[in-house]
Amino acid sequence: MTSVAQPPPSSTELAVIHVTVSDPRVRPLLRELGDEYSTRYGKDAHVELARYPDVEFTAPHGGTLLLLLERGEPVAGGAFRRYDAATAELKRIWTHSAHRRRGLARRVVAELEREASTRGYLRIYLTTGPRQPEARGLYLAAGYTPLFDTEADAETIGPLPFEKRLPDGARTARTGKAADRASP
Repeated sequence: MTSVAQPPPSSTELAVIHVTVSDPRVRPLLRELGDEYSTRYGKDAHVELARYPDVEFTAPHGGTLLLLLERGEPVAGGAFRRYDAATAELKRIWTHSAHRRRGLARRVVAELEREASTRGYLRIYLTTGPRQPEARGLYLAAGYTPLFDTEADAETIGPLPFEKRLPDGARTARTGKAADRASP
């Protein structure tokens, strides 16, 4: 009998769920991110993951943490926290090591952008490390503006900051008119 390669599951088979950091389904995200950071930067990066209190990634504090589930298992995830009144800061963007190169990180970023816009944020800010060219490429491809010299050696810059303005869709829907787009 000959086996036939199965196409990857379509994005419609992915469930988006909002969870707290304490949810057991978040453990693979935290473990793999910590291991990845430690490998790339040569230090215990699990400390970096503990930099912000878990409560900052909850709705009452202006944040969220979401996972993409495939057949009930987490395959990607990410979060945002309140950076300031008009700005959400993306954190912990992750794709399970067995599920990379499927566009899942882009889907996570799009879901986070949609949620941030729904909550009335006007802008997204984020930083990524200089040894994470995949993340840099993801944010550039997703329309983020680099707030650094893209021609400079990333190692000389340190964390690479990006921003993206969000559409006024949520504010327009609530008020019936477009919100002012003042910078924070």
